[in-house]
Amino acid sequence: MTEVVFAIPGRVDKPTGGFVYDRRVMALMPSLGVSAHYLNLPGLYPNPSKNDLDKARELLNATPPAAKLVIEGLALGVMPGKILAPLSHRIIALVHQPLAEISGLNDTQRDELFIMERSALEYARSVITLSALTRDKLIQKYGIDLEKITVAEPGTDPAPRASGTGTPLQLLAVGAIEPRKKYNLLIDALIPISHLDWRLTIVGAKDRDETCVSELTIKIAKAGLGERVNLAGVVVPATLERLYDGADIFVQPSPLDLFGTALSEAMVRGLPIISGQNESSASAATLNVPFDDEAALQDALARILQNKKLRRQLADAAWDIGRKLPTWNETARRIGAVILGLDL
Repeated sequence: MTEVVFAIPGRVDKPTGGFVYDRRVMALMPSLGVSAHYLNLPGLYPNPSKNDLDKARELLNATPPAAKLVIEGLALGVMPGKILAPLSHRIIALVHQPLAEISGLNDTQRDELFIMERSALEYARSVITLSALTRDKLIQKYGIDLEKITVAEPGTDPAPRASGTGTPLQLLAVGAIEPRKKYNLLIDALIPISHLDWRLTIVGAKDRDETCVSELTIKIAKAGLGERVNLAGVVVPATLERLYDGADIFVQPSPLDLFGTALSEAMVRGLPIISGQNESSASAATLNVPFDDEAALQDALARILQNKKLRRQLADAAWDIGRKLPTWNETARRIGAVILGLDL
């Protein structure tokens, strides 16, 4: 059986979208004739210390030489050639998002990450991305050959159509509370329309950025929205299923470079969606708003909250699109084909 090691920074059992993707794919590898092993790369990526990189070098060198190495882009992109060049393994890069496009970077940080990641990707035999948009960026900006890249969008599980609540209308957002999710922008946009009948639940880890969580909590309290906005934190799968079923509208204020797992799950359940504007999220199921445009987000929220016909149109479109999204088996098969293809 072909052996592969997935080198991932952090604990893969965390309930965030990227880790869900990695975990689901690894679990399905044996059914494809691939023996998959998880290697936790400790450290703070994409800003590892020297000790973090030294540990990564030690761990990667200790993996079986015949095994393929799938290295998650958050770590691979900042690994210098002195770590990657000596490896005899066939390396596959798993790029969730180009590092230079992480939000909150200044120009110097962005340029440094771009140079490091472009150099690191030269050591990869193949590259797996989660969206066609990311694929195109790697071709146009990083000079990666099209033949080296495989798109494996996040998979979905079959789910019933959301029942909704109706009164008050339930808004649902899913994702860790951190600056790039733009929840502060969402609250600012909701404050002027607090006269409308809505409730908001944000599901996601609250341990990523304590300052961000504190600022968001204070903003909610000052606006008098404490009883209308629930920062639910991480919830068990059964609770998340219940929240999706009871939701009337899914809100994703930040633009993402791909169909993330939460957005895909919202579509599978036929939820109307408000999303930060980007090419990959554009569809008949979404009201897209320009990035960081509070007025546009407020207008979109007011429209969807007050227009039942619009909600139904978006929901029907989401339901149709959700039926066509790849399953996790399809996602795993695409990745398995890349891994097995290196044997040829």
